[in-house]
Amino acid sequence: MRRIIIGSYRLLPEGAPLDTFEKIAYQEGYQLIAGVDEAGRGPLAGPVVAAAVIFPPDYVNAEINDSKQLSARKREELYEIIKSESVAIGMGVVDADIIDRLNILRATHQAMREAVLELSTSPDFLLIDGLHCIPILTPQKSLVKGDSRSISIAAASIIAKVSRDRIMEMYHRQYPQYNFRQNKGYGTKEHCRAIKQFGMCKIHRKSFHIKNLNQTTFEFTNLK
Repeated sequence: MRRIIIGSYRLLPEGAPLDTFEKIAYQEGYQLIAGVDEAGRGPLAGPVVAAAVIFPPDYVNAEINDSKQLSARKREELYEIIKSESVAIGMGVVDADIIDRLNILRATHQAMREAVLELSTSPDFLLIDGLHCIPILTPQKSLVKGDSRSISIAAASIIAKVSRDRIMEMYHRQYPQYNFRQNKGYGTKEHCRAIKQFGMCKIHRKSFHIKNLNQTTFEFTNLK
C-alpha cells in the first residue's frame, strides 16, 4: 500500500473550505477522489457501516457537513441529493460477529475497504476519515476529523449514517424489546436495562463489555 502525504495539507488553516483537500488532490493530478467514512464504531449492537463517495470535480454543496452536526431529517434529504449528484457511491457493512472476531478497528477498516471496492468507478485517490489509512493499494490520505474538513468525507459520513440507521430500524422490528429504532444500538440507559432484562441478541457485540450495569451511569470497553 502506498501512503501519500500531500505537503500542502500541512499548511492549511483552520476552517478551510470543505472542498480544499479535494482541490489540492486535483492540482496534484488525481481525477477521481473518493471520501471514505464510517458509522457505528461505538454502539453495543449492530454493524459498522462504511461509505465511499466520489463527486464530480469542483462539486460544492454548502449544506453537506459532518453527519453528527445534522438533524435526521436533513441527513435523509442530503442522502438523496448525494445519491443523485455523485459520480459513484460504495457501501461496506461488517456485522457484529465479525467485529467480535477482528476487533472494532480492523472491522472498520474492512468495511471501508469494501466500500471503496464497491464503487462502480474506481477512484485514483482516497480521503479517509481518522488516523489510519486502509488496506488497499489506492493512494490515500487519512484526515483526523475529516468529516468536518472534506466534502467527500462529509458526504460519506451522511451515506453511512443514514444507511446504518435504516439497518437498525429493520433490527428494531425483529427485536423490539431493545428499542433499536430510538437508540440505534448505542449504550443508552434504556438499552442497557433491556440487556440486563433480556440478555444479548445475535446482533449485540459480545466483545463490548458493559460495566456497572446496575448503576445510573454506564461505562463501556471494547477491543482496540
